[in-house]
Amino acid sequence: MDLATLRKLKPAAFEDAADGYRATGEMAARAKDAIDIRISSGIRAQLEGETANAALGELKELSKNFHYVQTECGLVSTALAGFAHDMAAARRKLDAAVADARAAGCTVNPDGSVSFPAGGQAVDGKIPEGGTVTGAGGPSSPTADALYRQAANAHPNPHYGKALEFANRIADAVKEATDADTKWAPKLRALKADDDLTVSDRDWTDTQSDTSGVREAGKGYLDSLPHPPKDGSPKDNAAWWNGLTPEERAAWLSLEPAVVGKLDGLPSAVRDEANRVVFDEKHAQYRLELASIPKPPANEWTWITAGRYPAKVHTDEWMDWHRQYGERYEHLTKSLKGMDRIQQRFDQTGLEGLPEAYLLGFSAEGNGRAIIANGNPDTADHQAVYVPGTTARLESIGGDIDRMVRVWRVADDEADGKAVSTITWLGYDAPQNIVTDSPFRHYADDGAPAFNRFLDGLESSHTGASGSHRTVIGHSYGTTLVGSAADHGTLNADDVITAGSPGVTVARAEDLDVPKGHVWNQEADGDAVPDIGRWGHGGHEWGNYWVIPSDEWFGAHQMATDTKGHSGYWDEGTQSLRNQGLVVAGKYDDVKLK
Repeated sequence: MDLATLRKLKPAAFEDAADGYRATGEMAARAKDAIDIRISSGIRAQLEGETANAALGELKELSKNFHYVQTECGLVSTALAGFAHDMAAARRKLDAAVADARAAGCTVNPDGSVSFPAGGQAVDGKIPEGGTVTGAGGPSSPTADALYRQAANAHPNPHYGKALEFANRIADAVKEATDADTKWAPKLRALKADDDLTVSDRDWTDTQSDTSGVREAGKGYLDSLPHPPKDGSPKDNAAWWNGLTPEERAAWLSLEPAVVGKLDGLPSAVRDEANRVVFDEKHAQYRLELASIPKPPANEWTWITAGRYPAKVHTDEWMDWHRQYGERYEHLTKSLKGMDRIQQRFDQTGLEGLPEAYLLGFSAEGNGRAIIANGNPDTADHQAVYVPGTTARLESIGGDIDRMVRVWRVADDEADGKAVSTITWLGYDAPQNIVTDSPFRHYADDGAPAFNRFLDGLESSHTGASGSHRTVIGHSYGTTLVGSAADHGTLNADDVITAGSPGVTVARAEDLDVPKGHVWNQEADGDAVPDIGRWGHGGHEWGNYWVIPSDEWFGAHQMATDTKGHSGYWDEGTQSLRNQGLVVAGKYDDVKLK
């Protein structure tokens, strides 16, 4: 880039283009929501059969197209804003250097050189003549700096040193603009989409690459924006987000969706938008990676004779495959199972009146994390947050989602027209083995702070004038986490329901941070977990006895429970499920007790 080009360049034009792409992305987002929330949900609610299913399939693909357009337009908008930011900085340096040169009586030439007038003390009766100098670089150039200092101290014309300084500053501004152009041009070219109507897994993985490229190039731009408060409370996070301009919000959503999606206190719609990008990119990445791994050998087992009796063992071929691919193959397969179930919930919006889903948290790392809401918590009059227990992980998230769908249906029927949102909160590392892991409470203690922040975030993001009635539901070890959250912080809830609880780490219901009479317990016939708690797991020692919520002296309402075993509390059509829905809807007088 030369001086003439830089002087003609108008960063505002690129800012306007960025605004245009952001507006296009917003239109794509509205179109996606219209398809998912109104059109597709309306078809599910009213139509059945092959034609309806075919239409839903086409609409799903169209929705994917709009989501891809939304994401890519966000990246283009941010890239243009970042380019404009860098060019504006170079242009400001240039304009300042040119203005200073003119003020000093110098002339800036079209090629960037600077002419200076005659001046200084006469030598042999002559005033030192003027001349023209060309910059070799700005302050970052040691050579230019040394030349400037030498010239300023030794040249008989004092204007020479000043002119050389101006020329160096001009050269530095031009170089900065050239570097910015060189840096951004390939990033913007990479944002060009394929010329087809199919959004493939490859397209979404390319989006990850595009995001990384724009993030790398736009580091200076992103650094110039207000950052989320370090270790901020949900209220702090909300204040940060509310203080951003639309351009700044778009930049954070496009460059750091994983960061935005994790911030408790932000609007649920914003977190959902950010986490959907993370989800779609990871979903596509895992499918492609799994497809690239050789399938496990069909002949997994063989028989060998050891002594008098044959023994079944893995084949050498299978063992070789397992050593090379087994661990990653298992992680990908299990994670994709959970992601497919989350996508299935997205696709069920409108089915029998089911509201839209909000993805308030997601990660596929380790055993995985997922937070899924039925209905918008920010506008709900009644919220319920469910914490699953031992063996909970991304792979098995479908069962936990289904439980909160059933609670939503009961509570919605009982809420007298008020809005209900039920949330599955897998936001912690749950113990994975009932024998080796669940006897230890550190899983609960480690996860409790995140749970407290999430509940506080629901309070901060709620838009209703009177707040929301909030119920916390814990199952099995999840009740231990709920108790730990109350024990080590403040449980921001109005009611607590414990089901199949081995103990909640506190001795009395009044220690669970909810009003007196607002702790509810369920223990089903044949559920062995409460008995395990009575031997010391998760309970609270009182005298020579370990107290759990099923004990009379704990002080909880003992709700009638007509299901069997440890996992039936959410069976459809049962009093066990109905009682939970009644508490969530605030219909306490209708709850049946033992």
